[in-house]
Amino acid sequence: QVQVVESGGSVVQAGGSLRLSCVVSGTSINGFSMGWFRQAPGKEREFVAAISWSSGVYYSDSVKGRFTISRDNGRKTVYLQMNGLKPEDTAVYSCAADGQLPITTMYVKYQYYGQGTQVTVDS
Repeated sequence: QVQVVESGGSVVQAGGSLRLSCVVSGTSINGFSMGWFRQAPGKEREFVAAISWSSGVYYSDSVKGRFTISRDNGRKTVYLQMNGLKPEDTAVYSCAADGQLPITTMYVKYQYYGQGTQVTVDS
């Protein structure tokens, strides 16, 4: 049984940094693409960042230059380093894993999902 668990969410001041982690159990992630998504209260879920099995990366325009996605296949973990946080980054951040597509920004295309971790950025 594949499980995806996020951690690292917290309350941080604007301009601060956080690193989120996403640990996958029940399978190797060597051939998986991984994605981060977020959903703020009253808003639709949006794509944040994705990384392919070969470590190709893709970011939304809203986080490009501030966030960095990376992976450690040995630890079956994907990270999201978030710098220069803004109040509009406040959301529940969730991780998704997919073993079929090389990389995708579409949440529904992923196979496995985590429950999310709350990030709150105070102004």
